[in-house]
Amino acid sequence: MFKSFREQSLSYKIFDICNAFFMLLILMVTLYPFVNTLAVSLNDGMDTIRGGIYFWPRVFTWGNYTSIFSDGKIYHAFFVSVGRTVLGTLLSVFCTAMLAYTLSRKEYVFRKQITFIYILTMYFSGGLIPSYFLMRSLNLINNFWVYIIPGLVGAFNLIVIRTYIQGLPESLVESAKIDGCGDFRIFMSIILPLCTPVLATIALFIAVGQWNAWFDTFIYCSKQSLSTMQYELMKLLASATQLNVDPQKMIGNKDNYKNSITPASVRAAITIATTIPIVIVYPFLQRYFITGLTIGGVKE
Repeated sequence: MFKSFREQSLSYKIFDICNAFFMLLILMVTLYPFVNTLAVSLNDGMDTIRGGIYFWPRVFTWGNYTSIFSDGKIYHAFFVSVGRTVLGTLLSVFCTAMLAYTLSRKEYVFRKQITFIYILTMYFSGGLIPSYFLMRSLNLINNFWVYIIPGLVGAFNLIVIRTYIQGLPESLVESAKIDGCGDFRIFMSIILPLCTPVLATIALFIAVGQWNAWFDTFIYCSKQSLSTMQYELMKLLASATQLNVDPQKMIGNKDNYKNSITPASVRAAITIATTIPIVIVYPFLQRYFITGLTIGGVKE
């Protein structure tokens, strides 16, 4: 049984105190960048140039977020980003898991060859220009599905899920086949439920990648109706960095910099705005994260 702090020996007390101190130190080091970015995003832009913003804003304002969401295009882009994240994550997880199950079956003759081809894609790619011509030949330019189809199956995710499936008892599949189940029924009724930890982990990876993606919008989509939130915020940040601000002219005259924005303040607000959705989703998948990654990432 665990002893209370008072009942422990001096060495255990010293260890617990040092352990708590180092854990608190690690927590502060980990959280400080996020807390500082949040403080800068809620601080007046011109006042931020003076420096000295650490844990809380010195001149509180919502102006940085107002400047970001003042354009009506950002709201439509937000729903496009949500759509590609949800749809892309669901389809990618399902297709990757189905292919991983196929490659995990020992009776499948070409499992090694196909796995080798997928592994090659982790080291070599066709390049930007051939990829663009491929998307154009597939009629995916200015098409919403250009966000979904190219990344439908990822090599790393495929290997992790396949390794996890190979660790499941083979007797489950054999028993199902004796009862007359086909491969698809086995995959849907047995394999998918047992793969919940690794699928949740991979879903988090894919969702973060889909939510943060903007370069594919820049390359493949010129229609405003297909623009994503990340791409719109990137354009806003690029325009904000062109602001020429002379902090010396602002010293001593608060009216000159009140409710103004700067590249640093806009950058902080954009960082918080794009991070919050993932922060909200992560706690629901946290309990699967470590289990799914460690079990699926070990190859015997």
